[in-house]
Amino acid sequence: MRARSTLLLQLGLFLLGDAGLAAAQAEHDYVGIEKCRSCHEKQRMGDQVAVWSAGPHAGAYATLLSEHSASIARQLGVEEPAHESDACLRCHVTAFGVPPVRIANPVSASDGVQCESCHGPGRDYRKKKIMSNREKAEKKGLWKVAEEASICLACHNPDSPTFDPDRYELVDGRRAGFDFELAKARIPHAIPADVKGRFIELEAAEKAAKKAAKAQ
Repeated sequence: MRARSTLLLQLGLFLLGDAGLAAAQAEHDYVGIEKCRSCHEKQRMGDQVAVWSAGPHAGAYATLLSEHSASIARQLGVEEPAHESDACLRCHVTAFGVPPVRIANPVSASDGVQCESCHGPGRDYRKKKIMSNREKAEKKGLWKVAEEASICLACHNPDSPTFDPDRYELVDGRRAGFDFELAKARIPHAIPADVKGRFIELEAAEKAAKKAAKAQ
């Protein structure tokens, strides 16, 4: 029971993190991956959605439907199926436990761990004119870069039943169960340097060029 209680407590940190993340949740609304697609599925932006879709986070909920997850749940003494258990869902879906009033658009469990799990509820910062300015975006709910590692560690830690202490090889040859920089490198989805902060201007220039071409 002690092991299970520890797991429940640790997994509960996924959407709480530190006081700053808890405050962000209380003040901002979730909008779901479909709203993120409108920009982040574009090639110019780096198509972050494609990286997410091909990575492990998109399938986080689906893994709970497997017999392997069912077996883990039984070993932990979890009475419900893994895909219905709070102990599992806290780290395998987005916006778990968030009050309905904070869900502006449908957030599907089948989307697993999507953008807002790592970057914060996006309703107030998702507009292009805000996202193009990091400082403005953070004031509107985008979680800070300095917080990213702690967000990951809320679930990727020794209290997770599938945590592998030797998963990552560090530069000095040592092994670690989790390393933020190495983990991030496995799912590269940065906005291209020549586009970051300039998307609105580049998009406007492209539209102007197309308009001019049609006028000829």
